[in-house]
Amino acid sequence: MPAPAFGRNAMDAPVPFRAPLSLHVPEPPQRPGSEIDFSTLAVPPAGTARRPDTDCPAADMTDLAYDLVRVLDDQGHAVGPWDPALSPDMLMRGLRSMMTVRAYDERMQRAQRQGKTSFYMKCTGEEAIAVAQGMAVDRADMLFPTYRQQGLLIARDWPLVDMMCQVYSNAGDRLKGRQMPVFYSSKEAGFFSISGNLGTQYSQAVGWAMASAIKGDSRIAAAWIGEGATAEGDFHHALTFASVYRAPVILNLVNNHWAISSFHGIAGGERTTFAARGLGYGIPSLRVDGNDFLAVFAATRWAAARARANLGPTLIELFTYRAAAHSTSDDPAKYRPENAGAHWPLGDPIDRLRQHLIALGVWSEARREDLAREVAEAVQAAGKEAEALGTLDKGPFQSARTMFEDVYKTMPWHLERQRQQAGV
Repeated sequence: MPAPAFGRNAMDAPVPFRAPLSLHVPEPPQRPGSEIDFSTLAVPPAGTARRPDTDCPAADMTDLAYDLVRVLDDQGHAVGPWDPALSPDMLMRGLRSMMTVRAYDERMQRAQRQGKTSFYMKCTGEEAIAVAQGMAVDRADMLFPTYRQQGLLIARDWPLVDMMCQVYSNAGDRLKGRQMPVFYSSKEAGFFSISGNLGTQYSQAVGWAMASAIKGDSRIAAAWIGEGATAEGDFHHALTFASVYRAPVILNLVNNHWAISSFHGIAGGERTTFAARGLGYGIPSLRVDGNDFLAVFAATRWAAARARANLGPTLIELFTYRAAAHSTSDDPAKYRPENAGAHWPLGDPIDRLRQHLIALGVWSEARREDLAREVAEAVQAAGKEAEALGTLDKGPFQSARTMFEDVYKTMPWHLERQRQQAGV
């Protein structure tokens, strides 16, 4: 008996007509030349998100993965259960650090345009995230940042000169020019080496936190990635291990809406919040106004308390907007409306904290001008000191001898011979 035709059987019913399948490719709501419009963005009033106990299980926190933790209202008042009630001194320290970050970014971007370094990345509009979180965790805790958390170092009073030398890859660069500009590293500051392979810091942070727990240490870890990196396998691997082993780690996810030229919908932001991804792993998850210094600080302190109490990890989505270009190699005007960041409805984090200090009666326009001048002078002085040690265009540079160093504890004979042949 002959075999039936491929894909058909004599007893099959006729195949009915079916509409052709189609593929959904996410598109940003606005393109260059159109008006920026954030009117569809749902922003709940400040102070309305509930604050659960630190031992609350993930299953009872579903609403907080979709809500938005906010503390500062439109008048600059701190409202609601998440208000951390920080002292004026702490608030002013945070303001100074954020203003320093912005002034530092501006100077280093100008330096790149002048040819003094090859590359730079600003964090304009995201200063509250790194600064508030750097202040909310202990100095001994280990930080696994990505390349827009320079505020962590500044909040920990790390010398600006050291940071600038790294960007310039000059004779004062402790990393000896072996890292890309802005890929800082400081064991003393608890600042893990930045990697250009996005997502790796999540797995590294979870592993470090697990090791801390195995040793019976008291230090926790914190990691940062952008929303685009949630599409990487490292993100899911890290959440699995963090959940299973209840690692003492804070997993921060900065949703600034844009990768280099891909908007957050490409990584799944159209369908749900990024915080919601943590719930599937049984990890308590918070969605936080990333432009609200007080909300970021409070959420981080809450997550740190959970980790220190052996209650496991927390995922925090920091909802913000990348106001500047992705880097000095990027032109955002090619893929989104010009000056989009200025229209972000959650405002400017520096202005919002300044308004709060005014509402408390401890700030004034005269003090703002004085602080701005102090910050500018400090950044300028650091810049002159760093440039005296060299810039990428003029040197002086690291000795060629350094290419043979720091690989082996004792240099093997063949490298020693090559070094001698090179005359360094």
